[in-house]
Amino acid sequence: MSNWRKWILAARPKTLPAAIVPVAIGGGMAAAMDVFKVLPWCVCLVFALLIQTGTNFANDYYDFLKGADDERRIGPDRAVASGWISPEDMKWGMIATFAVAFLVGSSLILWGGWWLLLVGILSILCGVAYTGGPYPLGYNGWGDVFVFIFFGWIATGFTYYVQSGTFAFLTQCGFSTFWIWAAGAVPGALAGNLLVVNNVRDEPLDREVGKRTLVVRFGRQFGLLEYGIMSALALVVPILFALVLGYKGCFLVLLCLPLVIRANRKLANARSRDAYESILAQTAVLLIIVGGLFALGLIWN
Repeated sequence: MSNWRKWILAARPKTLPAAIVPVAIGGGMAAAMDVFKVLPWCVCLVFALLIQTGTNFANDYYDFLKGADDERRIGPDRAVASGWISPEDMKWGMIATFAVAFLVGSSLILWGGWWLLLVGILSILCGVAYTGGPYPLGYNGWGDVFVFIFFGWIATGFTYYVQSGTFAFLTQCGFSTFWIWAAGAVPGALAGNLLVVNNVRDEPLDREVGKRTLVVRFGRQFGLLEYGIMSALALVVPILFALVLGYKGCFLVLLCLPLVIRANRKLANARSRDAYESILAQTAVLLIIVGGLFALGLIWN
């Protein structure tokens, strides 16, 4: 395997839509307000992709150190555990990726002010703390919350903010921040479902190594219920935009309803490695399609 291919696989391409979709939705909301700006939007996209990649590298590195990626795991092969990349190289790859993310994200102060540096630093710290540090979030049941907040509310809200200069969205009753929070819930819920698939799949080994995900704490059925609720939330929010705010194009997300139902059924029946890889890919596709149709519905009204 070539060196570049090893690093590409370590970046976990199937998870990268979690970074792309909230930025697309934030851009769609800005376009709906006629304040879309190409350059800050592109910076947000690159920053989000680098944070996602750095977090994946950190996860690969720290999970290996904690024994969560050994030969008993039925999920996709991990770079360090498989011997493709040494732990030391992965550590420096993580550091380099987060450093570049910080440099790229720092340019957003031109549109949002110096305080955005704090957001960038917090994003990096949480990316490391997801599986590293004295209190790893993913090992203590906070992984789902982290993903929802950072790849939902923060990525969507700040993408909108650096273009509009506000966290408020214009409605018939005036400006409201509620709709920014609501819009961010769509990618947050669907990105969280990528994590739910992993947690349901890895529950036996996670329990053994002390990784106390929500699925480990409350059981497989809880994970299936969480996946279903997050799927429903991702469809309900665009429908609210259509019914309440008049963005009729957001009804397009209803085209995804059969796919959502099928994904929930497949996860409930999944037991093998191939089955979990299939549902993970399908969940990533749902994130792209639902998020893309939502963003399109905001623009095409």
